[in-house]
Amino acid sequence: MYCRSRILCLTREILPLRNKIDYIKIRTMSQGESADFKADLKKRLSPIQYHVTQEKGTERAFTGKFNKTTEAGLYTCVVCNETLFTSETKFDSGCGWPAFNDVIDQKKVKLTTDTSNGMIRTEVQCGKCDAHLGHVFKDGPPPTGRRFCINSASMNFHPINQEK
Repeated sequence: MYCRSRILCLTREILPLRNKIDYIKIRTMSQGESADFKADLKKRLSPIQYHVTQEKGTERAFTGKFNKTTEAGLYTCVVCNETLFTSETKFDSGCGWPAFNDVIDQKKVKLTTDTSNGMIRTEVQCGKCDAHLGHVFKDGPPPTGRRFCINSASMNFHPINQEK
C-alpha cells in the first residue's frame, strides 16, 4: 500500500472498521428507520454536535476544542468515524475554527453549494454519512490554496504515537 505520510500509513492501525455495517444501514434506511437513527444520534451526540452535523449549524468562533490542537493525529467524522483530515494538513488560519489545506482523500467529503445567510459558499459534508462539517474557501496556503474551515463539533481526534 502506498502512503503519502507516516500518519496516513498508521490510519488503519488506530481506526477500526466497526462502522462499515452502520454505514450500510444509514444508506438503506426507510423513513421510520431514519427517524429512529436521528433519535439515536440525539442521544449519542452532544447538543452542539447534533446541531452542527444534522442541522448545518456552526459553533461559535474560537470555542471548538480542536482549534488550537497541534498534536499529530487523525480527525474523523463524529457521526460515522470516517477518517477525513490529518494533522499534517492542519494550520492556524486565525479564523477561529480548525483549518486544513486538504482532506485525506477527495472521496471522503462532498462539496455542495450553500446559499444560506445571504452568502454563496461551498459546504463540506462527510462523504460517508452526509454530516455537515463546515465550509471550504479558496484562501488557504500552498500547495492547494484551499482552507477547509471545519467545526470541532463535527470531528473526533485520534492522536498518533510518533515513536512507532
